Amino acid sequence: MEVWVQQVVNGLAIGGLYAMIAVGYSMVYGVLQMINFAHGDIFMLGGFAGYLTISSLNHTAFGQDARFAVIGLALLAGMVAAPLAAVIVERVAYRPLRNAPRLAPLISAIGVSIFLENLVLRLDGGQPRYYESIFPRGGLVISGVHIAWGQIFIVSGAILMMLFLQGFIRFTRQGKAIRAVAEDQKVAALMGVNVDQAIVVTFIVGAALAGVAGVMWGLQFNQVDHYMGFVPGIKAFTAAVLGGIGSIPGAMLGGFFLGLAETLAVQALPKGFTNYQDVVAFTLLIVFLVLRPGGMLGEHLAKRA
Repeated sequence: MEVWVQQVVNGLAIGGLYAMIAVGYSMVYGVLQMINFAHGDIFMLGGFAGYLTISSLNHTAFGQDARFAVIGLALLAGMVAAPLAAVIVERVAYRPLRNAPRLAPLISAIGVSIFLENLVLRLDGGQPRYYESIFPRGGLVISGVHIAWGQIFIVSGAILMMLFLQGFIRFTRQGKAIRAVAEDQKVAALMGVNVDQAIVVTFIVGAALAGVAGVMWGLQFNQVDHYMGFVPGIKAFTAAVLGGIGSIPGAMLGGFFLGLAETLAVQALPKGFTNYQDVVAFTLLIVFLVLRPGGMLGEHLAKRA
């Protein structure tokens, strides 16, 4: 029983990362009805920004307590670098195609994804970069189940950021503008809403969460590379579909559900099949698309935010 509970803890940690990335897919789709397949690479850029920040700061020179400040600076770097890249991508690759057939921005998104991967490959040389082991070691042990501090940080951080984002969308003026644009761009513009600004803010918010997830990924798994955004990005898109594309709570629910499904399936599968967690994720996607295409909370198109 302890082994299964341990897998639940592991699943919640990886699910929190999927959830933070999935929000970007869900928000952009909710506003533009477009799948931003470059979003996984925005997550990758956030991970590299955190790596560069941590590697450039010698926290040991200021004592062990300085590592918390370094973690905070790394998260801030991810929250700045990823949205900056997302704004440039939106302005250059997506805005000119806003009124084009749906296939055009989809192809553009795939092209941007390939471009970003190869740009980082060219600049970084293609070698994996390793995060310092900066998280405090140890954690909580409850009835034989070990919960690392990093896992607590990821799950609690994901939940807090989702609550903050939900409050931003529901109660702020800019959040109301995003909801208005999601309902009807033309009517929102007639009522004085700056449509371009609302769309840019949507990209910024989703990218900020992806950037934080990239740094958390590096802190948890101690490695980043130019290709790291592909599989987590596709899985986060899967999580958004499972939860209900266009819904922020759905993205969160889908992320945690997918993380749990992967880890529990690995535990249940025979020994020779433990590397098949990706098969589990995409099998779930197919099942939901066939049986419940709207996801667990339903596809949000009229009230996307």
